[in-house]
Amino acid sequence: MLTTPWLDWLVDTGQRLQTIDGKIVEVWEFHHRNCQSILSAWATHLRNHYCLDAEIDVLRQGTNFSRSDFLTKIKFPDVSNAPGPSIRAGDFGEILVADYLEHVLEYWVPRTRYRNKDIRNESTKGCDIIGFKILDDKRRSNQDILAIFEAKTQFSGNASASRLQDAIQGSNKDPLRKAESLNAIKQQLRDRQLDEDAKKVERFQNPVDRPYNEVYGAVALFSTSFYDVNCISQTDTSSHSQNNNLMLLVIRGDDMMRLVHDLYRRAADEA
Repeated sequence: MLTTPWLDWLVDTGQRLQTIDGKIVEVWEFHHRNCQSILSAWATHLRNHYCLDAEIDVLRQGTNFSRSDFLTKIKFPDVSNAPGPSIRAGDFGEILVADYLEHVLEYWVPRTRYRNKDIRNESTKGCDIIGFKILDDKRRSNQDILAIFEAKTQFSGNASASRLQDAIQGSNKDPLRKAESLNAIKQQLRDRQLDEDAKKVERFQNPVDRPYNEVYGAVALFSTSFYDVNCISQTDTSSHSQNNNLMLLVIRGDDMMRLVHDLYRRAADEA
């Protein structure tokens, strides 16, 4: 059973673009709908990335905030004060790509990235999305896969930007950030006493003695009005150190910033 029904709205168009160095770019569309039950479930999913429902009442003690105010003023990026809206868009894009990696490509994707944010209007450091594919829990295989994806969004602005190129450049830093990001995930899993999950991450911390495959991804998410085929086709992956293992993806959808703000509002109001 699909536990992320909003992914039914994510559709592969079948269109394929090409970068100037010949890499294929998959083009997907996000046909979101005004379905109250799905949007509410999605808002719950979003909220729990920042703060588990079971922890909200404990964490808001001493603040005199309602659940909604605690989430809006302490946990979520700001709705209007810069750079809050762009951080919201970026977090949303990363979470949607994490859902795609987990439920479409069938990786295990720990959700540890946003819960310990010190400053809500800043992006979390490190690799954006990390997924793991272990073929056999009892026997580690060199065919196990570590996937590291970078996501960039453009849901507002005055002109189309080279967000896929930005994602490629960000992804090129991921091989250097990998060790720190894996350690951060393992540490948070340990802190939550999820020791078996932490051991799964450990399997990928020593590729010399325990080799595995790597897949990198660069994803650009656009509101349709900023989707520009020519701009995307001018991207270049030739300087990426993992060019041969690099997957490129573009996701476009109508009024994406309105959707983002609606989900954060629901996430707070329905807590």
